Amino acid sequence: MLCTTSPIARRSMLVWACLAALWMGASSVRAEQFVLFDATFTFTKDEADNSKPSPSHYYVRDKLMNAERPKDWISPVDYRNGTAHVRLEVLEKPAGGEATTWSVCYIPNKGRDKGYGCFNTPVYKEAGVYEQDIPMTKFWQSDSIVWEQGIKEMHLVIKDNSGGSGHAHKRQDHEKFFPTKVRMTVIQVSADSKYDASLVPNLPPAKTVAPKSK
Repeated sequence: MLCTTSPIARRSMLVWACLAALWMGASSVRAEQFVLFDATFTFTKDEADNSKPSPSHYYVRDKLMNAERPKDWISPVDYRNGTAHVRLEVLEKPAGGEATTWSVCYIPNKGRDKGYGCFNTPVYKEAGVYEQDIPMTKFWQSDSIVWEQGIKEMHLVIKDNSGGSGHAHKRQDHEKFFPTKVRMTVIQVSADSKYDASLVPNLPPAKTVAPKSK
């Protein structure tokens, strides 16, 4: 037997279907991005030796951070499961072509276990622009951050290419690393979205140097 409904019932069902569609659209994850920080700075051996609380650290705090960054990185926009796009513009570097990288560390408002997490920039040997996308769920100690509570500041650590403890200030040939001048920009891209350079303000046209395969 066929089921029939009255015109009033059909109109009611249509209204509910429309409301459900609107609700699902509003609750779906939005594809967005924002600049976490954009810092241009010169870093000398003396500054690396005397940075507090840790040597070889450049601290991105307060006004250097985007004041409009989200307090919650999971909802309503999911950045925790997205990517970080790092753009490293090496403006000045000592001659000699010494392999150099930076650890980019997220310092949260609330942590667990180790209390922070980091990724590394591409390794570079000369001045130029280096860019890379890093999955937010795969970098070192990303699970040590309570992403719902947001990020307080960032620590940038200049290193050689020997591994996690290769801080540049410890090198006997530190003149191969200092002084240096860089512009580093980190853009957070939401889950299921792709980085769009056209949305980042004040980026000059520059030729990108792709990371060399190992």
